[in-house]
Amino acid sequence: MIFLFTDFGREGPYVGQMHAVLARQAPHVPVIDLMHDAPAHDPRAAAYLLAALAAEFPVGSVCCAVVDPGVGTARPPVVLDAGGRWYVGPGNGLLALVSRFAATSRTHLIRWAPQRLSASFHGRDLFAPVAARLDVEGTLPRDWLATAPESLPGDDWPDDLAEIIYADRFGNLMSGLRAAEIESTATLSVAGHSVGHAHTFGDAPPGTAFWYGNSSGLVEIAMPNASAAAALGVGPGTKIAIAGSR
Repeated sequence: MIFLFTDFGREGPYVGQMHAVLARQAPHVPVIDLMHDAPAHDPRAAAYLLAALAAEFPVGSVCCAVVDPGVGTARPPVVLDAGGRWYVGPGNGLLALVSRFAATSRTHLIRWAPQRLSASFHGRDLFAPVAARLDVEGTLPRDWLATAPESLPGDDWPDDLAEIIYADRFGNLMSGLRAAEIESTATLSVAGHSVGHAHTFGDAPPGTAFWYGNSSGLVEIAMPNASAAAALGVGPGTKIAIAGSR
């Protein structure tokens, strides 16, 4: 199967055009819209979110990931083989955390280019065809690939990002911190607010913001039956300070 992870949004023609390419080139392959509201124009924040979501991908699947503010520039297109799963996207750091946390990992530059390659939509013209070929064939021709440099963008990013990276429609705030690395006794400081831990929504008093380890293994700040984003006045990019963590 092919997973799509983009910041394109549901509005407009972009997601539909990628589906059209995949339907033409891999007509019998299920395509799953993982998310299309990834952190917009922010491959760094999106990298932490993608790495957390990738744990659910079955071995042999392909993820076409596009958060690509540098589309059309010298940033390289890449293919990542990580833990028996393929990832196709821009070499701007978006795949860096997936690569780092995988048991095995190898990155290649994409040399192949289609006859039609627009300056601004490599998701449709380059990444989707490569993803389709990978899923149908299980590999790519040797002349499609080149050796990646030893260092790529994102290699120097930390394992955990102490900031808000995503706000869902409920106003819950996902961070780039892995919950397994934070003691439950820790208190988070967010925009001057102190946020303690609760196991889940029903364990926190009404009107009280709390943090917990969400279903993807990330630290998330929430509020029972309310929007933590609105109550705290914070959103993606807000820094988090941690007290009492190992």
